[in-house]
Amino acid sequence: MSQRRHHPQAVAAAKAGISERSARRIDKNPQLPSQKKRERRWRTRPDPLEQIWPRVEELLKIPGILSVTIFETVQDEFGEAVVPDGVRRTLERRIARWRALNGGEKEIFFPQHHEIGRQGLLDFTVADDLHVTIAGLHFDHRLFHFRLASSGWEDSAVVLGGESFTALSEHLQDALWKLGGAPAELRSDSLSAAYKNLDADAQRDFTHNYEALCRHYGMTPTRNNKGVAHENGSIEAPNGHLKRRLDQALRRRGSRDFPSIQDYRRFVDQEVAKQNRRRARLVDDERRVLKPLPLKRTTDFTLVSADVTRNSTVSVDRITYSVPSRLIGYRLHAHLYDDRVEFFLGPDQVMTADRVRVKHAERGHNIDFRHFIGNLKRKPQALRYLVYRNALFPTHAYTRVWQALDAALDARQACRDMVALLDIAANGNCVDALALRIEAALDRGKLPNVAKLKSEFLPTVRSRVDVTIPPPDFAGYNHLLANAQVL
Repeated sequence: MSQRRHHPQAVAAAKAGISERSARRIDKNPQLPSQKKRERRWRTRPDPLEQIWPRVEELLKIPGILSVTIFETVQDEFGEAVVPDGVRRTLERRIARWRALNGGEKEIFFPQHHEIGRQGLLDFTVADDLHVTIAGLHFDHRLFHFRLASSGWEDSAVVLGGESFTALSEHLQDALWKLGGAPAELRSDSLSAAYKNLDADAQRDFTHNYEALCRHYGMTPTRNNKGVAHENGSIEAPNGHLKRRLDQALRRRGSRDFPSIQDYRRFVDQEVAKQNRRRARLVDDERRVLKPLPLKRTTDFTLVSADVTRNSTVSVDRITYSVPSRLIGYRLHAHLYDDRVEFFLGPDQVMTADRVRVKHAERGHNIDFRHFIGNLKRKPQALRYLVYRNALFPTHAYTRVWQALDAALDARQACRDMVALLDIAANGNCVDALALRIEAALDRGKLPNVAKLKSEFLPTVRSRVDVTIPPPDFAGYNHLLANAQVL
């Protein structure tokens, strides 16, 4: 149209790169195509929803009702002749338009500005979908996740049990001491999994302990509304980001199997540290305004008292743990952590054991054969019907050799040989090495030679080594004395 002011129609069309026909049409009506479009005022076919729409509007008044439910309802009421399957999509589009024009208000998500040093967030997230295995066995676990809302600094820890206060306290304090400070506010969800099986008194204890933990570090505890996960979105979404990064790292690694839980924990720590290095500048800025840490940590374990029975065992959280027989008759204090139990006699720590977890209705055992071997040597027949006999064997190789001995020998000899093998493993400190020799013998279809293994791993005659001590060099002493007089 600008060219048309100075040139004839044909010239203006050529300069604009359009045909003369288009130029004539534009001259007649210079409106844009979008301005010319008019809404069609007539239908090309009958409305298939005209008969049922009043009923649909009645159903739309029911809060939370789905379009598919409305379709199935009107199809049941009016029949498939009036409401065939082919009109379902038409009905869904009409309902969506009605809701946009006449529906109620929807929830608004308000973006928040995070001031540096103000808020830290924590959460537990199930990590079973990472399909991690430990020594070939599937590893069900959770990840504890702490994150600063402003800079995005984070810390994560492998949790063996559920959402317990013990796990929360231990790993939160680990994160704060790595960070070197504490935020003003600590945000969490309702921790519903932690409350799930607790009675009212236990829930109050959990709340009291959690508030005391926050008070120790000068943090104000806050929680989002129950069931409203997006209010904790600054940690909920990063939970997924964390697991996705770990999954990608596992893919690059080429294997999801780890020799031990400690190796897997180091792997998680390394991946989290990589992400924190990318935010180093923001983290340094936020560290400057964090609250200083207290002089020491607060309690990060659950304290349980247990008496040592005549069986040389204690019962802690439905699990039977063996202890040295010298502690029979004493009362021990057990510090329950997420992955271990530490036993104390007064102020003295006497032993540490891996924490065992079982289903709610079951009982489990954590038995160290070294605690019993001295007594078993005196009473080897006690092994046969021992309640926790299978838990006594340190590896599968020892279970396998017991089955072989019991099948091939008489009852008394089988018990004596099995106890002798356990004695070799205990006193020779050779559990794994001896297991390899046992497996090799059984694979050949033979029983292990106990006497030969004892002479190999527990030699009674030690080789004599002649040691020659040269006489002292007196000239060297004279040299030292001469230098001392000069000084």
